[in-house]
Amino acid sequence: MSITRRVRLSVDTSFWQAKIAGILRPELLEGRMSVREEFDAWAAEGKDRGMEDRHWHTAKHVLARMPVEPGDTVLDLGTGSGYALRALRDTNDAGPCYGLDGSPEMLRNAREYTDDNGIGFLRGDFDALPFATDSIDHVFSMEAFYYASDPPHTLEEIARVLRPGGTAHIAVNYYEENVHSHEWQEFIDIEMTRWSGPEYREAFREAGLAVASQDTIPDREVEIPPADAFPTDEFETREAMVERYRELGTLLTVGVATE
Repeated sequence: MSITRRVRLSVDTSFWQAKIAGILRPELLEGRMSVREEFDAWAAEGKDRGMEDRHWHTAKHVLARMPVEPGDTVLDLGTGSGYALRALRDTNDAGPCYGLDGSPEMLRNAREYTDDNGIGFLRGDFDALPFATDSIDHVFSMEAFYYASDPPHTLEEIARVLRPGGTAHIAVNYYEENVHSHEWQEFIDIEMTRWSGPEYREAFREAGLAVASQDTIPDREVEIPPADAFPTDEFETREAMVERYRELGTLLTVGVATE
């Protein structure tokens, strides 16, 4: 399946009346994330679209793997510009779709990028998802999970909101085996969690999610930094380093709700 994306510039005004009855938990909609101020600043500077472009390299492959059927309810954790939900609506006719983010500015931008009434954006906390138990068919998260203040509990929340048999596709570039990502924490103020592949699998299982698969998705489109900015001390050649960098790409862990 080929996943495409489309951007529309308008504001979603009727979603709330049409889609949220019986699913959302209003008392949790205003939960705060520790990363809010950081991402508000990024959104104000227009970095949300740059993030979308970079993430799309591998996110499109993750989305193509998701078993989303027409009418399925999808939750995007750390939705940013909302690109993933727009793609799933266009390609799979998913819906209703919900994009959750801790940044009001990110959400403001996301609402302006679409006029699709099947997509709703809301502010919330990864550790207290504002959704009823067994209300979501699929959860997607791209390059956002490691910002959770309590990752194990976030997985428990994902397991709670998923219907039995529902899937969680959690994709990260910041993970232990990706040695090129280890220095990222030095350049960002907010704390990030760097797990290994086995640690992700163990955490999924402990949260009640059966691990259906785990693999890395190569990023063949990523822009490689110039040689003077990207040392190759551990590799025989720069070409070897570049190939390894591309291969590491995105770690995707897929879980299935068992109860």
